[in-house]
Amino acid sequence: MTATLIETTSLRRPEKPARRRGPRSSGRPGRFGDNLTGYGFLCAALICFALFSWYPIIRGVLLSFQQVDFVNPATWVGWANFQKLFADPLFAVAWRNTLYFTLLALVFGFAIPFVVAMVINEFRHAKGFFRLVVYLPVMLPPVVTALLWKWFYDPGPGLFNTLLHAVNLPGLSWLDSSSTSMLSLVLVSTWANMGSATLIYLAALGGIPGELYEASELDGATIWQRVRYITIPHTRFVLLVMMLLQIVATMQVFTEPYVMTGGGPEDSTVTVLLLLYRYAFVYNDFGTASAMSLLLFLALGAFSALYLRLTRTRG
Repeated sequence: MTATLIETTSLRRPEKPARRRGPRSSGRPGRFGDNLTGYGFLCAALICFALFSWYPIIRGVLLSFQQVDFVNPATWVGWANFQKLFADPLFAVAWRNTLYFTLLALVFGFAIPFVVAMVINEFRHAKGFFRLVVYLPVMLPPVVTALLWKWFYDPGPGLFNTLLHAVNLPGLSWLDSSSTSMLSLVLVSTWANMGSATLIYLAALGGIPGELYEASELDGATIWQRVRYITIPHTRFVLLVMMLLQIVATMQVFTEPYVMTGGGPEDSTVTVLLLLYRYAFVYNDFGTASAMSLLLFLALGAFSALYLRLTRTRG
């Protein structure tokens, strides 16, 4: 037995001495050149942001305190541009019209895409086709969309009045009446931009477990109860973000009133950006236009900060 143990011991492979472990690496590259490509891409992105985002913002803030017409040398005028804005009667009209447009857009442009998304989500077949149909208007250039709807609203051969006459109803002055002009612009904006919001809502609805709806149906819940207690709570974050984006976007409406009404009738569709455009490219007063853009920037920034704080607290 002793001989067997000796033979077994002699056949074992000699163990290698354990290596000493050095200090652990911190994960950082040893040389700057190892990440030179990454730093190059980062610098390129920073340069693009600096040239096309940060510099225009800083330049715009400086222009708002100067008298600038790009003909004569710029002169520092302090708060004179802001005083000129506050003395302009159209300044208050533009803000009131913009807020009215935003309110109508929340009623139509925020609610309709969510309802359309819920309807499409219930389809068992052809979901891809309906997604494409809903998203098609987004692919049209905004000016083309505005010109197309301007023909729809034409009081003579326009599509909408033709349909009304076909059922023996009187035509409407869609864009020529101050009572219907803003609503007409909101419908155009809703139709043109609802595709993106609908797809986002569809993605949020797809993340809701189907077992919740099945259990609610077994419990006898109505459609409204399923929407109230299942759909809305599970898409609350997306709804809050989309509402913020909706308000910020509609407060900057420009294309529809510029192309379709020019601010009329009776200045009922003059918006903040349209008045800003007039100051810059009609009156050749870039300092006052910059002051107006700064006020809009501060208003939207303050609203966004307050909105995020309130929604975070309630969440």
